[in-house]
Amino acid sequence: MQLKNIIMKTVNSLSGGKTSSYIAKHYPADYNVFSLVRTDDKNCLFPDAKIRQEVSDRLGTEFIGTLEDDMIIYTMLDLEQYIGSKIDWVTGKTFDEITVRKGKRYLPNVTQRFCTTEMKLQPIFDWWRKEINEVVEMRIGFRANEQRRAKTMLEKTNENGNLEFKTIVGKRGGKKNQNKWADIEWQKPNFPLIANPTFKDTIEKFWQDEPVRFAYMNNCIGCFHRSPVLLKHMSDKHPNKFQWFINSEENGYGKRTFKNGMKYKDIKRSLKQTELFDEDFNDCDSGYCGL
Repeated sequence: MQLKNIIMKTVNSLSGGKTSSYIAKHYPADYNVFSLVRTDDKNCLFPDAKIRQEVSDRLGTEFIGTLEDDMIIYTMLDLEQYIGSKIDWVTGKTFDEITVRKGKRYLPNVTQRFCTTEMKLQPIFDWWRKEINEVVEMRIGFRANEQRRAKTMLEKTNENGNLEFKTIVGKRGGKKNQNKWADIEWQKPNFPLIANPTFKDTIEKFWQDEPVRFAYMNNCIGCFHRSPVLLKHMSDKHPNKFQWFINSEENGYGKRTFKNGMKYKDIKRSLKQTELFDEDFNDCDSGYCGL
């Protein structure tokens, strides 16, 4: 008996950055998905009420604002028109919700990236489970000079070459009735920009004259992966959003901070830097954050 070749469905995971958007344009997939970081803080209110309602409708829940650059909303709306394919918008708990546990505030950091899990990975997994529920080929925007990062990701795959996600699948029963967890196979990573060598300069040049608007940087304004110099710049550029991160530290549990040994209020108060370095932190730009 001849076995039929199994063709996996393809998914482009989009971040709002130029790299993952480049993949969406040049490598059409069966699905495009974008996970939005939300906040309940009305000091970060998205200014356009009409678009705010459109985003709420797409997400199926209220959208007040985001702790990413507001431009990311326009990026995704522009991109959908530009590629001529639907983009599924998903979201999970707000940043405010994930930092409060049993009445105490816990902050994510480099060693405990639960923000990535709960606001990026979990919503996309939930969407995948509802819409697809079979192993998919997930396009990741690692560029041609990032083969080491691809190798690190592939080392996390199982014997089938797939990544797994640990999730609750039921209850154990008994007096405590604890959650029952399982590892679910759900994606096979694929790196088209490595397979077809593509570098940052090619991507930047491509988007120069195209009708898609992009943010200066597309991950969270106060992302702890950023250097103090860049965080200072973001505090000047997005004062209300950066204040959210300061308030979270001030109201935090114990002495926990987003960056080890450094408070965001001190970064904000620091002298303005005259030179900014072009950092190439692109976990989110690649569509990788958590994936």
